[in-house]
Amino acid sequence: MNSRLIFKVAATPDEFEAIHALNYRTFAEEIPQHAPNAERRLVDKFHAENIYLIALDGQQLAGMIVLRDRRPFSLDAKLPNLDAHMPPGRRWVEVRLLAVEKAWRGSDVFAGLMRLLEREVAARGLDAAVVSATTRQRKLYEHLGFEPFGPLVGREGAWYQPMQVTLARFRQRIAPHLVRPPVNLLPGPVALSAAVRRALRAEPASHRTESFRKQVRECRAALRALTGAPHAALLPGSGTMANEVVCAQISLLDAPGVVVSHGEFGERLADHARRARLPHQHWRQKWGEPLDLAGLGAWLDAHPETKWLWAVHCETTSGSFTQIEALLAVCEPRGVQLCLDCVSSLGVAPVDLRHVHLAASTSGKGLAAVAGVGIVFHRELVASAPDRVPRALDLGLYASDEGVPFTLGSNVLGALHTALHQTDWPAKYQRVHELGTRLSHDLRARGLTLADPAATAVITVVLPPQLEVTAVADALERLGWIGASRSRHLQERGWLQLCLLGEIKSTDLDGLVEALASVVPLTP
Repeated sequence: MNSRLIFKVAATPDEFEAIHALNYRTFAEEIPQHAPNAERRLVDKFHAENIYLIALDGQQLAGMIVLRDRRPFSLDAKLPNLDAHMPPGRRWVEVRLLAVEKAWRGSDVFAGLMRLLEREVAARGLDAAVVSATTRQRKLYEHLGFEPFGPLVGREGAWYQPMQVTLARFRQRIAPHLVRPPVNLLPGPVALSAAVRRALRAEPASHRTESFRKQVRECRAALRALTGAPHAALLPGSGTMANEVVCAQISLLDAPGVVVSHGEFGERLADHARRARLPHQHWRQKWGEPLDLAGLGAWLDAHPETKWLWAVHCETTSGSFTQIEALLAVCEPRGVQLCLDCVSSLGVAPVDLRHVHLAASTSGKGLAAVAGVGIVFHRELVASAPDRVPRALDLGLYASDEGVPFTLGSNVLGALHTALHQTDWPAKYQRVHELGTRLSHDLRARGLTLADPAATAVITVVLPPQLEVTAVADALERLGWIGASRSRHLQERGWLQLCLLGEIKSTDLDGLVEALASVVPLTP
């Protein structure tokens, strides 16, 4: 789709003036439904009740279509027995005034308007539509799934055929061919490659088979190669489950430590430690701020009894990365074991775990598979600790040669295996960095504040306080991009996240900043 095209609900005086001009050119000059006038401007008689869906090329109106869900419809005046042709039990909307500028006919404008039409109808709880289709475009409307009813209405030179369609039929006929799905910019589930989707559709297999165990071995080897970690274990569950296993393993150190946080997921590590009754202190910083490593080092010097430090590599709340090398430089000279949450960093940037004591991750984020496989990396060989650790949290069981102590779904394992072996990881790291850097720059250039301006894989937009983040996210989704807003910690702060963790291409971001600009008042 043309990168400059934006599809939205009209809202500004300039947009409405452009609509009146296009309305005149289409329905007074091209289709002689209305008489000419000197102003060359046509305001629809239902203007105050119309919902105008428009396509913009920059500031220029390229096309429009109109929704109106109040009776009487314009078609009521043309066809007095309209209700006799409309099946009962439906929530009806009238679709009117489809118009595309001549220069944009045959382009992406029509497809984008249809996509926005489908979303806006569904968002308003409507499920069927009527239209007065110009006879010149009857075949087009039939292709869209509309069915004719009643006699022609209008007059010589401007005949119209009443037609109707259900939302379900419209989707069935058009969506698979004409409409791209919204671009998934969530932190999870993430956008998947076609190969990963095929792996998910495979027939489920027992985790006791040799082919399953072979996949486990190959995944563990690929993860070791990706990170440099001496050992990698797979377990059923999420990143949270992987962190629980790390927490249980830390307990075997029998030593006090410190949990470091500057966002929601550092706070969750502290909650893991508190629930497990680990002896620890909690080093807190303001959310979104880079970790004060010098201050942390001074704190460790003042607390020489501290033997482990648990932190988040990429704090998903703000997108902030803390370099592993810098954390090791704080920990190693002081004899402190470094443990990490790498849930949102693995797969989007180089992650070097050669000297990290323990690290947790998951299949469902940057590795661009699906949730269901927890991953724990460990530097040392570990043995089972049946007298100290609950069975499901015993890293020693997962680290054994067998490596499959409990049921692990073959489909989620197959998806992870496919993602690990079919992804060019250096190319992905470069793509995420380049796309994220460009997106961050463009958002800031339009006047938006980011929680961390240096973030690239997870970009967190700090919305103006008067805006409700879920409303902004819903509007952005109708324009074609799904951002994260539903988590409580995001809603409390008015933060909207745009994540590049999955299978994202450069063209997926075309028009994103302009779309957000149509929803949020931005600085030119």
